[in-house]
Amino acid sequence: MSIPSLSRSYVLSSGSPSHEEARLSSPLHTVARVLLIATLLGAPWAFGSVQPWAWGTLVVLSCLIVVLWAAGCAHQGVLRIGWSPLYWPFIGLLILAAVQYFGGLTVDAVATREALLKLFTNFALFFLAGQLFSPRPENGSALEWLGLAVTVLAFALCIAGLWQMFWGQEHVVLGSYAAHGTPFGPYVNHNDYAGIMEMLLPISAAYLLSRSWNPLLLLLFWCGLGLGIISVWMSGSRGATIVLLIEGLLWAGILLWSRPRGVSAGVFVVLFGVVLVSAVTFSWLVSTGRVGGRAWSVFEGNRSLEVTLGDRLKVSLDTLRMARSHPWSGVGVGGFESVFPNYMSFPMDWHWPHAHDDLVEAVAETGLPGAVMMAVAFFLFVGVAFRHIQSRLRRSWGWLQMGATVGAVGLLCHSLVDFNLRIPANAAWFVVCLAVATHLRSTQDSRRTKVRDFSADPSRELLT
Repeated sequence: MSIPSLSRSYVLSSGSPSHEEARLSSPLHTVARVLLIATLLGAPWAFGSVQPWAWGTLVVLSCLIVVLWAAGCAHQGVLRIGWSPLYWPFIGLLILAAVQYFGGLTVDAVATREALLKLFTNFALFFLAGQLFSPRPENGSALEWLGLAVTVLAFALCIAGLWQMFWGQEHVVLGSYAAHGTPFGPYVNHNDYAGIMEMLLPISAAYLLSRSWNPLLLLLFWCGLGLGIISVWMSGSRGATIVLLIEGLLWAGILLWSRPRGVSAGVFVVLFGVVLVSAVTFSWLVSTGRVGGRAWSVFEGNRSLEVTLGDRLKVSLDTLRMARSHPWSGVGVGGFESVFPNYMSFPMDWHWPHAHDDLVEAVAETGLPGAVMMAVAFFLFVGVAFRHIQSRLRRSWGWLQMGATVGAVGLLCHSLVDFNLRIPANAAWFVVCLAVATHLRSTQDSRRTKVRDFSADPSRELLT
């Protein structure tokens, strides 16, 4: 008998617990889950975790949570690993980065070491989210709690950003740290703030659509979601405005195509109403001069708060020339900043730490092997995340998986013109979205799980 492909779970048992006992979660897993949520909630507030102390803390906390998860498995007497097909390309990228660093195939060993640590941290967070938030019975309602945490975080971030604009603190981060450029909320750049909201808002919408609360309470939460949309427009990020449109169309397409049971036309009325009220409120705030002038720039194609789209395209083309010069091993992960000045074909005073296109920058840094692994990862993600949508939307956790899928697609689209995946906090939330979207659960109530019982004959495999 084969194991269902939607949810493969390998269980190694050192004792002889019953099947029901093996499904119970260890208290240490609960501690690990709480710490993981706290880490994800705190990462954006540390300026997006871009400073060494912040992303270094992410490295330490991710390792600690892995230890807690492993200790929970030992306490439970069962090692159960939920599987995602994205493990293979993720592990492949890790191996490639390690070969670049230890094999001396990078132009900047220090930058590659830092990038390797961040890549390892993202893999650890991806793995942990898959184990602790997947809709397996032993995780209980963990995914629903994550949805609530995401909704609260999105509201808190938008309040911080709106407070910053209403009180004329457009160049101050968190009310105390002056920053050059265009900070918004706890982020030193408005596009980075927009990137995190592109992932949080679809999950928040999915969480609210799956709830059957008191109508007044739901109305308050929908108002909070509307404020989040307004804050993205207020930030002045044109890329995020386009991404929100793409995410809205994707949500509409999913609902129209799958036609989940219990979803009526009223859902579309609610979603359209939230967007419409948000747009009217935003227009009123801007027209009355109650907010900074940069907010309206989101709809002004001839105005740019930073570099123009044309400059970004030029950098992307120069980055592709860099990739052609290093086709097999790339320049090394994290090595873009050191090498790019040699390939820059136009004069400009801007310093380019990143290419404003995560895809071409990753190809230049990892070469053809990395490009192949990223292409494989994308097709695996699409193939798994959009599988059996109708059956999954019959359950609340299925809605949250769709929200995570839409959020991941949105950030991938924005990454074509920006470098949100190079912001540690945004990268952490992105891999969590990937984990939630691709660690699926079989629609059958009884799943076949391969169990090895070492208390009996070690060579014997049971199928339960």
